[in-house]
Amino acid sequence: MSAKQVKPTESELEILQVLWNKEKATVREVHDELAKQKDVGYTTTLKLMQIMFEKGLVERDETNKTHVYVPLVSREKTQKQLVGKMVDTLFQGSPTQLVMQALGNHKTSRRELEEIQKLLDNLKNQ
Repeated sequence: MSAKQVKPTESELEILQVLWNKEKATVREVHDELAKQKDVGYTTTLKLMQIMFEKGLVERDETNKTHVYVPLVSREKTQKQLVGKMVDTLFQGSPTQLVMQALGNHKTSRRELEEIQKLLDNLKNQ
């Protein structure tokens, strides 16, 4: 993110999810994806994407009449930033509490547990 580390709002994160999945999209394409999940107006989506452009969260190709947007922030970097903030504010800096809360409240697949175990093993060996 930028030097200021712009934090996306919840609505901006929903738009970023669409852009991360599609890699690039028009406002109409983003709106159509969001509309599958919730009631959202096209002009609301347009305005949010314009704000995101001004904030440096997305870039837009203006060479055609229909602007195409691309995310300027990576999913991984955004996740890391938001999870770090959550650990600090909600879990008093304890990643253990975060993991225990997450595993206790969500059904975890065997594959996910194996990935978590692999991560723990790697951390132990550092």
